[in-house]
Amino acid sequence: MKYDIQNVRNIGISAHIDSGKTTLTERILFFTKRIHAIHDVKGKDGVGATMDSMELEKERGITIASAATFCEWNNHEINIIDTPGHVDFTIEVERSLRVLDGAILVLCSVGGVQSQSITVDQQMKRYKVPCIAFINKCDRSGANPFRVIGQLKEKLGHNAVAMQIPIGLEADLAGVVDLVTMKAVYFDGNNGEVVRTEEIPENLLGEAEEKREELIDAASMFSDELTEAVLEEKEIPEDMLIAAIRQGTLTRELTPVFMGSAYKNKGVQPLLDGVTHLLPSPSDVENSALDMENDEKTVILSSDAKKPVVALAFKLEDGQYGQLTYIRVYQGSLSKGSTMVNVRNGRKIKVGRLARMHADQMEDIETIPAGYIGALFGIDCASGDTFAEPGISLTMTSMFVPDPVISLAIVPEDNKSQINMSKALGRFTKEDPTFKSYVDDETNETIIEGMGELHLEVYVERMQREYGARVTTGKPRVAYRETITRKAEFNYTHKKQTGGAGQYGRVGGYMEPVSDTDFVFENKVVGGKIPTQYISACEKGFQLSLAKGPKMEFPVTGIKVVINDGASHSVDSSEMAFQAAARGAFLEGYAKAKSVIHEPIMKVVVETPTEFQGPVMGLLNQRRGIIIGSQDEGTISVVESQVPLAEMFGFSTVLRSSTQGKAQFTMEFFMYKQVPQSIAEELVKNAEKEKKGAA
Repeated sequence: MKYDIQNVRNIGISAHIDSGKTTLTERILFFTKRIHAIHDVKGKDGVGATMDSMELEKERGITIASAATFCEWNNHEINIIDTPGHVDFTIEVERSLRVLDGAILVLCSVGGVQSQSITVDQQMKRYKVPCIAFINKCDRSGANPFRVIGQLKEKLGHNAVAMQIPIGLEADLAGVVDLVTMKAVYFDGNNGEVVRTEEIPENLLGEAEEKREELIDAASMFSDELTEAVLEEKEIPEDMLIAAIRQGTLTRELTPVFMGSAYKNKGVQPLLDGVTHLLPSPSDVENSALDMENDEKTVILSSDAKKPVVALAFKLEDGQYGQLTYIRVYQGSLSKGSTMVNVRNGRKIKVGRLARMHADQMEDIETIPAGYIGALFGIDCASGDTFAEPGISLTMTSMFVPDPVISLAIVPEDNKSQINMSKALGRFTKEDPTFKSYVDDETNETIIEGMGELHLEVYVERMQREYGARVTTGKPRVAYRETITRKAEFNYTHKKQTGGAGQYGRVGGYMEPVSDTDFVFENKVVGGKIPTQYISACEKGFQLSLAKGPKMEFPVTGIKVVINDGASHSVDSSEMAFQAAARGAFLEGYAKAKSVIHEPIMKVVVETPTEFQGPVMGLLNQRRGIIIGSQDEGTISVVESQVPLAEMFGFSTVLRSSTQGKAQFTMEFFMYKQVPQSIAEELVKNAEKEKKGAA
């Protein structure tokens, strides 16, 4: 197999829920001859889409885990990662974007830029991923691709420019006019596999010329050659125009927009051409790593296959063949039989079997060169680990992992379920950094934490299906936090005398609220009042006190502790004594610092037919929601609000019943905010009841 890095594209397809990502991927695989029959996402034929290989995904018609596959188009090799749209599976999108070079942002021609499109766009910005847009579903009634281009400009700040105009819309969608070649493109055959080019229909010529002017205008910003040709009124060659558009796309200063309907097989082939012409190859993208031996200095990696290898494990999967580790090689090339080091823990790894994945099928290969994505078998590692050649300690910057906001107690029904449940939890927590589990010391229950109700629901369901672990779940719990609102001093002496060496330590200082971080510790002790070797024990004592706040046993955040005084004893002082003194000092200061409870507030966006706008706002208000704004977009009204997570349980059922099932909502974590007094009192009461019940 011949490797040419210029002809490689690592792309992702991301979008709002139900914009047609998986359907689009299915069509791409069909036109690139990776699959020979097209299946629908909702799986009416009992097969389901190729990329949704999990049973649950087929049933619900949603994508849960991002799948990886590769295909070939016009001598280019395209690695595609299909990412989920649901915000509960944010980490899947994050980890995919981390290893992609370019992306296709799919938008619905009716819905346009929706709440989740905004989230996905911000994630692309974070990783500086260049993208092209595809306006899908142009065959639906109410389709308006140019309104969507307007929204791309206004809502997302993209310099969006049309590469095509549709020939007909809604039920009359026949094809597209390519504004670069100025030809009309039609898709014939049973599945649109025959691409036919014709002259542009008379009635569209004027619009096509006008839109082409706009395209040339936008592209000329990125090419002096093109600007000259425009000024001299010369004929503009296609490759000159494409080169200019590519230039703008790579710097994220231009977003080319393609259009069509994946479901009706129209417009997919020109989109594939767009991927090969406009999106970057691995060598066009600058990737950096941190040098662990040199004070985390940034090192730019080169996509040269001869250099020492650096690769990132971005996803783990427990397949039928054991643990599968998806990796992207950034530098050098990884071959069968070679030895690497896991930079996180320094363990040596021998590479046994290498494969390329196609959803859930695989092909064995000998080498993965720089710029390619592949999979390793039987390697023990975690998501986000960097592998490098022995002697190099470079690490790829880690992914951004949000904190869980919701937890749930789960109880296995019998002993067999208990064993299977712990197996399942071991695997899920390793695969998904946003899913955590622990055993509560006091109640002895197993608690799982995640990003939302759907997130935990899916994992509980997977436990039962894939591991046969029958579990019952408790009520969902919200991840409340405690913090202080004013400065308070402490001066605590810990002494214990029980024959032999005693314990003695005095810690003095103050604590105060701090807004942007969880915990700050500052040492201002002078004159050796607390010997230097005990300072870290003091810090540890304070830090251990944060896990359970004195008020309600919620974690304490946003606190700054300063110690400026203390005393020690030459015989009786020890690390343990100072740790205990710090704990006592924490409790003393906390009691005076006027503590409050904070709760997670979610950004909730409801999309509803306009006639239900009133009832929807009412529902949000009842749930202590603050309406931020509402916009009418055609027949749909979009209501944006901020609602406490505690009030959002069961919201989907209530929303469906009050809008005849027509409204849908998305929610994502927004911020922590103080709980109103009345609710705080309620929480304290409930906690006391629970304590009595437990006693």
